[in-house]
Amino acid sequence: MASPHPNGPRPARLTAGSIGLYAFLVVAALFFLLPLYTMVVTSLKTMDEIRLGQIFALPATLDFSAWATAWSGACMGTVCVGIRAGFWNSVAITVPSVALSVFIGAINGYALSLWRPRGSSLLFGLLMAGGLIPYQIFLYPMVRAMANINLYNSVPGIVLVHVIFGLPLVTLLFRNYFVSVPEELCKAARVDGAGFWRIFFEIMLPMAVPMVVVVSMLQFTGIWNDFLLGLVFAGRDNLPMTVQLNNIVNTTMGERTYNVNMAATILTALVPLAIYFLSGRWFVRGIAAGAVKG
Repeated sequence: MASPHPNGPRPARLTAGSIGLYAFLVVAALFFLLPLYTMVVTSLKTMDEIRLGQIFALPATLDFSAWATAWSGACMGTVCVGIRAGFWNSVAITVPSVALSVFIGAINGYALSLWRPRGSSLLFGLLMAGGLIPYQIFLYPMVRAMANINLYNSVPGIVLVHVIFGLPLVTLLFRNYFVSVPEELCKAARVDGAGFWRIFFEIMLPMAVPMVVVVSMLQFTGIWNDFLLGLVFAGRDNLPMTVQLNNIVNTTMGERTYNVNMAATILTALVPLAIYFLSGRWFVRGIAAGAVKG
């Protein structure tokens, strides 16, 4: 019997479910993209255009002066140095915080995957519960502790704080990844004379590259976007971008320059967005691998 569609497969028919799915995706995309569009077009307008109140209208001419001002000339009170210093402060805080928390968390996760005493499930549950406690509860004790060891209001101090608060989640993610690795693999390596560190660096860590990418992106985004810990622990000379952005937007002296505020906001969010766009494929692989492994 001849096929009713000899030239190819039968085209998919639109159903009520697929139409609803596409409609939801369009609405969700607009929900997230419309604020971004508004920020971009506002940052490219002059203040005279902004005063017209046409918030969704395209700029008459592309004006990048607000971006230059946001980077190096926006005012925080009486100091007009832009958000450039906050960018380098955020880099100095985020890079070592991510590197240390991922490295230490991977070692902890590997060690805990080998340690399976009676009641270990309860212990790991308590560890997860401790990691979910709001860190605002620990602010005052942490301030006192940092002051006692002379790390308060310093870059090493805020890096240490981020590492401490990031370790529970990072450790559990790595532990869940390593725990499903066949024990025979480690036993065979021990037979060949490999010890704890050699197995970790030459076998386990290379296998966990997808999870390293996922954890690094999660840590980087959380630390870069942090406001409260940076405000409390970094010190006046080491304030990250988020804190300086808040100071620029809430400056009450002079005219409120909305185009500069929008440009500064985009500049602050640009690095995490770029990382997600450039590493999205690795992130999806790591999430999938973690779901299968865990």
